[in-house]
Amino acid sequence: MMARVRSVLFMPGNRPDMIAKIPGCRPDVAVADLEDAVPAVGKAAARSLAAAAVNTLTPAETVVLIRVNPVGSPWFDDDIGAAAASRAAGVVVPKLNAPADVLRARRSLAAAGRGEAVLIGGIETARGVADVRLILSQGLSAVYFGAEDYVADLGGQRSRSGEEVLFARSAVSLAARLADIPAIDQAVVDVHDTAQFVADAEAGARLGYQGKTCIHPRQVELAQRLFSPSPDQVAQARAVLAAGAAGVATLDGQMIDEVHLRMARRTLTRAAGDPAATR
Repeated sequence: MMARVRSVLFMPGNRPDMIAKIPGCRPDVAVADLEDAVPAVGKAAARSLAAAAVNTLTPAETVVLIRVNPVGSPWFDDDIGAAAASRAAGVVVPKLNAPADVLRARRSLAAAGRGEAVLIGGIETARGVADVRLILSQGLSAVYFGAEDYVADLGGQRSRSGEEVLFARSAVSLAARLADIPAIDQAVVDVHDTAQFVADAEAGARLGYQGKTCIHPRQVELAQRLFSPSPDQVAQARAVLAAGAAGVATLDGQMIDEVHLRMARRTLTRAAGDPAATR
């Protein structure tokens, strides 16, 4: 399982200059993308560029991965080979449609000597959403929900309110909880719309997501903050646990029972290692 996925920053795999900026951005996870960010004619070149760029990084706090092309695509096997031979901690496999896709990715990594590598999967098709619980039962490190590709596959239309993805977004979060892996929320494609990013991230957190897909460095700090407990939330969690330990039935008019104690413990677990949350 991934330790922290508050911010997952995707950088084009064919842009070594942008990959080089990853340590300065300090996301929890950074992904050199060989899929959506690279046209078909540039896949082979991007594969070499991304692996070489990742090999130059020495980020202290960021898990660096390479997103390969989907299982069954003409580029998948070579992408896995290049990623496995690089210093990347693992791979991101998009558009998972069946449990067999996860198993094939794991077998390919194992054949390359990287059987224990990080493996994040993407649920971003109608079939993937329909079978999400089976897919996530196969041993992923984390999962992300890709709203844009999902709606395109469905034949729908994206809206600012996002009601067209609420079912799928909720299904992925629920399946991730049952599989006991972190869920990474959908991207906000307008990188200049800070208000939309904040509102969307807050909605994702309410649905149970632990982090956000970021497609621009300016979104990283927002995601870090929005998916970390605030100092007030930490203080409240501590007060709830103290009240529970003392046998107090209520706190500030709110009943204290086991569900509140569990939520308080989860808040403090999320805050562990985050100095901003405990100041």
